[in-house]
Amino acid sequence: MYPHSIYKETDQRIGIFVDVQNMFYSAKSQYKSKIDYSKLLEKICQGRRLIRSIAYVVQKPNVDQSSFLEALKRSGYEVKSKQLVIRDDGSSKADWNMGIALDALSLAKKLDTVVLVSGDGDFVPLVDMLNDWGCRTEVVSFQECTSNDLIRATDQFVDIDTSVLFKEKKFARAEEEDEVEEEQTADEEEQEELEREAAGTADDVPEPFEGYPHRYDPDKL
Repeated sequence: MYPHSIYKETDQRIGIFVDVQNMFYSAKSQYKSKIDYSKLLEKICQGRRLIRSIAYVVQKPNVDQSSFLEALKRSGYEVKSKQLVIRDDGSSKADWNMGIALDALSLAKKLDTVVLVSGDGDFVPLVDMLNDWGCRTEVVSFQECTSNDLIRATDQFVDIDTSVLFKEKKFARAEEEDEVEEEQTADEEEQEELEREAAGTADDVPEPFEGYPHRYDPDKL
């Protein structure tokens, strides 16, 4: 992250806006991992002057996320959360796109750089407006999970590397189980191949000897 950054260890004022929901699903789908938000904050700051760092969280009903929220606060984030809304038809709706945009715009005059931690292409108009206002923008996300339009719009795109990731035990167990299953499948396929070779095929059976139906020419055995 941040290779050869010319802004490292400067008085540049930065504000960091983290779309936690987007980051959670990106890390899970791409690496089957979770993000260490304390390390992420350190990597982003690069010794620069941090004005605000806000993490936007969507909480699911009946899921206790209090320990996670406390961990974010201890890591140096201001936490804003909202409940996931489940509609009568079973669909759900909850995102912080509007809230993130409003906060970024309201703080832009106090910042030299707005750092958006999200890969959501819906933020392209926000980035465009911030750039028009003369505020430098950075997008921090997983490249494979980031909108190409968002990458093109920002002043600097930073690909999150694995140094800020960690695997939960359940993810590690799942990977081990997948590897064992793949090995078992390979062994079974190899065994089936050996059995087929040992049994031979129709091409391996000699033609019946003309004088003796259902018997074979001994010279060909």
